[in-house]
Amino acid sequence: MNTPQPEHVTGDAGKREWRRAISGARSAVSAQQQVAEANALAAAIPGLLDGLRSPTVCGYVPFGSEPGSIGLLDVVRNTGARVLLPIVPDEPGPLEWAEYTGTASLVPGRYRGILEPGGPRLGAAAIGDAAVVLVPALGVDRQGARLGRGAGFYDRSLVFAGAEARLVAVVRDDELVDRLPAEPHDVRMNGVLTPGNGLVTLPLEQ
Repeated sequence: MNTPQPEHVTGDAGKREWRRAISGARSAVSAQQQVAEANALAAAIPGLLDGLRSPTVCGYVPFGSEPGSIGLLDVVRNTGARVLLPIVPDEPGPLEWAEYTGTASLVPGRYRGILEPGGPRLGAAAIGDAAVVLVPALGVDRQGARLGRGAGFYDRSLVFAGAEARLVAVVRDDELVDRLPAEPHDVRMNGVLTPGNGLVTLPLEQ
């Protein structure tokens, strides 16, 4: 995949251009590439959790052309970690969380194509227990600015994460870019996980 680089535009207009560019490139990703990327991301999980004793990890179920797979969540669980997955609220606000105990615990969410945990809701503050938060993203830049889909659920949620938590965006290799449009309220990532590079600590020097 070769993600086009939009011309430098700031603010919401710039974000819209980047979303169009990355979403268009993702639509061309083959099933074979997705499988290979999912396997590579899963293989990087033990290194990501190295040194964290039986941590809590907040993850998510990828959908559409997002990199990763449900199998990655099982790899996390097999390390002994407790896995929490997001539940999209009925009204705009922070995500709620519930424990992932296997594929049988997943149910359709309120948005078509999104699977969520069907167990007891633990509230928005449950993310504060996580040593690692895996965050879906369309892109992330070298300073840690993350490009989401624009709904704002994660920006409202990540403020509840612990000060020492690893906030790790999961993207494809060429979705780690030099600079993305960012606003003061955007929560910065301190890591990025890609199929080819594994875990990369952010920010990166220019």
